[in-house]
Amino acid sequence: MKKINKEQLVTGIIIGLVCIVLICVMFVQFKTVEETDITAIENMKEDELRTTLSEWKTKYEETYEKYEETIATIDEYNKKIENSEEASELLDKELENSNLIVGNTDIYGEGIIVTLTDNNNQVIVAEDLLELINELRYAGAEAISINDVRIINTTDIVEVGNTLIMVGGQRLSSPYVVKAIGNQAYLSSILSLKNSGFIDKYNNSGKTVTLVASKKVEILKYNGETEIKYIKK
Repeated sequence: MKKINKEQLVTGIIIGLVCIVLICVMFVQFKTVEETDITAIENMKEDELRTTLSEWKTKYEETYEKYEETIATIDEYNKKIENSEEASELLDKELENSNLIVGNTDIYGEGIIVTLTDNNNQVIVAEDLLELINELRYAGAEAISINDVRIINTTDIVEVGNTLIMVGGQRLSSPYVVKAIGNQAYLSSILSLKNSGFIDKYNNSGKTVTLVASKKVEILKYNGETEIKYIKK
């Protein structure tokens, strides 16, 4: 068995996990600043303000819980890398998980399906899909696709003409079926927040959006090519 460099193993895994934690914390902070409007808060009724504060408290608690879980995982890795065989098994497991996360394999799990449809008054645009993808990622979605096109970190979503949207190099048209794998109850609750949630906000604006929770959401693997331009090793 090939000897594993323990220091490199620890460094790589820890850096990756810490980055995940920092991204989660930064995103929550960004969402707080972006969605906090002083005038709106001043005009809120007491019960509305209490509900809003409770929602943000829950979001921060869940982010902190992820942080604690990551720290516990780092401690577990530090113990396992003392044994080369366990370290090798750990690397195999991480590789398998990485393939699932980056989209190299077909997957399924519980989640939600959101459908956005053009109507006579409103047309779905790229910005709508981008906002939905960001909301889903923020809510902890582990995998996302649009019309069976797998979304990864480098996927572009841009408008092509008046009725087409290009996603990952593929031209798509309405209806846009967005699938997300994750905690279906939590994903649904985040998108369905009264007035401020994605579903209410877009339906109130005249756009047609529906949400369905499912015990089994299937997402196909990513079929495009990933080009690395700037990362060096």
